[in-house]
Amino acid sequence: MAKEIGLIDKPNLRKQHKGAVPLVGGIAVFCTIAQFISFNPDIILYSDLFLASIAVLIIIGVFDDKYDISFKFRLIVQTSLTIIMMYITGLELNTIGDILWLGALEFGPFAPVITVLGVLGAINAFNMVDGIDGLLGGLSIVTFTGLALILSLNNQSNLVLLCVVIIIAIIPYVLMNLGILGRKRRVFMGDAGSMMIGFTVIWLLLSASQNSDINIMRPVTGLWLIALPLMDMAVVMTRRIIQKRSPFRPDRDHLHHICLHLGLTKIHTLIIICSIATLFAGFGVLGEIYQIHEAIMFFIFVSTFSVYALLLLKNWPEYNTDAGDKIAHNSIHLRK
Repeated sequence: MAKEIGLIDKPNLRKQHKGAVPLVGGIAVFCTIAQFISFNPDIILYSDLFLASIAVLIIIGVFDDKYDISFKFRLIVQTSLTIIMMYITGLELNTIGDILWLGALEFGPFAPVITVLGVLGAINAFNMVDGIDGLLGGLSIVTFTGLALILSLNNQSNLVLLCVVIIIAIIPYVLMNLGILGRKRRVFMGDAGSMMIGFTVIWLLLSASQNSDINIMRPVTGLWLIALPLMDMAVVMTRRIIQKRSPFRPDRDHLHHICLHLGLTKIHTLIIICSIATLFAGFGVLGEIYQIHEAIMFFIFVSTFSVYALLLLKNWPEYNTDAGDKIAHNSIHLRK
């Protein structure tokens, strides 16, 4: 059906896969999650709102995959959904915990703005990391597994089951994305799926870390569960700003692109990046289990991010403004 309606991804200067690949992975994962929650509405609080939100993101993502809509419109939709979420559920990023050893730092009246920025960051972090086969699926599985482990430690069986269902829904996509089930059955997640996954992750993180009545997880742990997508997005956007380009302009200067530039194969790049993400998430889980002080965990996070940024902001010869200009020009030409 995707090929019949033109919901396919074609190769270009930035996307160097072979052939036209259906962009239906996100739709398939959404159908599984929607079916499960519809039959188990008590699995998550405000399940109707959650389903409606990810349905909107799927619809917007499908239009973006097919027509390449403006990133400004996507941000407006994402911001609107976040405001509705805050108004109806009360979920807000109110505190980041005791990260400076001075007591819990609270955002007070700035909490709504910080929450919007946090949700936009999570959504676009997972969207931007979707660059090679299996990477988005692999990183998503790492994050949801870490979440499930922490939730299980706090006897949150419903949310654990939801995480497991999402992981099970993603596995067939990963198998098809990697071509393990045959190259003809290969599919991509598309913006629809990546935005849905990012929104789901931040919804669960806010539910687990900002509820003072339950205290399932400390906020700093959430940073470690999504550390690699978050770091990659921050560094890439910083590089683009330094080069006086739009932070939302597509290019080939993500971590996976640099790994490929260094001569690693796609499968080796996938294994290395997912392994690093697993180490980060594992540290977050262990920090919760052994109650490592939040300030220590935050200091290690900032130190790790600094090293990561220094390595990725190196002036790699292949990733410069000229390359970005060529990619942008090629994308415009293809749309015309």
